[in-house]
Amino acid sequence: MQPTFVLVHGAFANSFSLAPLQAELGLLGHRSVAVDLPGHGFGATFSRAYQAPQDLDGLATAPGSIKGVTLADNAAHLIGILERAKRNGPVILVAHSRGGATATATANARPDLIDRIVYVAAWCPVALDVGDYYAEPEMAEFDAASLAMAMAGNPAELGLLRVNFRTADPGALAALKAAFLADGTDEEFLTFLSTFQPDENLDVGTSADRAQAATWGRIPKTFVRLADDASMPLAMQDRLIHEGNELTPDNPYDVRTLEGSHLKWLVDPVPAARVLGELATLTPCPGAPS
Repeated sequence: MQPTFVLVHGAFANSFSLAPLQAELGLLGHRSVAVDLPGHGFGATFSRAYQAPQDLDGLATAPGSIKGVTLADNAAHLIGILERAKRNGPVILVAHSRGGATATATANARPDLIDRIVYVAAWCPVALDVGDYYAEPEMAEFDAASLAMAMAGNPAELGLLRVNFRTADPGALAALKAAFLADGTDEEFLTFLSTFQPDENLDVGTSADRAQAATWGRIPKTFVRLADDASMPLAMQDRLIHEGNELTPDNPYDVRTLEGSHLKWLVDPVPAARVLGELATLTPCPGAPS
């Protein structure tokens, strides 16, 4: 019974950006499922104001389907997928970036559904809530203006975060590229940008959604560091690893490192697929000899 990789996207992303990674996993003989969290993928809102020629005033006020979606909604949706995947054997849950918050909340609630949890430069809050980490020294290199330059509308009024990824503003595009794919070509960057959706939910959880030793802490876990990540600097990745290890010293992270930026592992997924394939061999199958 081979493991099933369940892949969880980050902010403003969806299952579409995971397709190249799934292709590489498939060619290595692995089964995978790419998740669209609520309000993502074909559940996202792409208003006419977002199309060219853009109506920026309309974009700032258009309603979005992701309004009101919570971290608890994300976790409940993911649990449903994990329950189905678990019927086929072991499950390796892989989360990227903001998707780590959903993976952590899910692992707190249903550790029985996860045979290994993998964070790829992903948020696993332990000492602080996710939002509070942004004020910490380890995030000093992150340029918050990279998203702010392309923000559309007032999040408090919209009830969601909205970014105009189809902007033609050269300054905004340069800032986004530096934050997410500095080591990619302009063509790769614009292609990836076209897979993003404009809206993301506001809720990233509370202290109740931080990693819990009694549940999350029972699951074998891996942290894949992205060495050149400007969106989640390496110092913050290492802090999250350290905090997780302090929480569960008897079950520390298995740490791997990939070269590249926040999105390069998805643009060039061969190294990542190999690392994940190695983790599949570490995940025991029910009834297999230990």
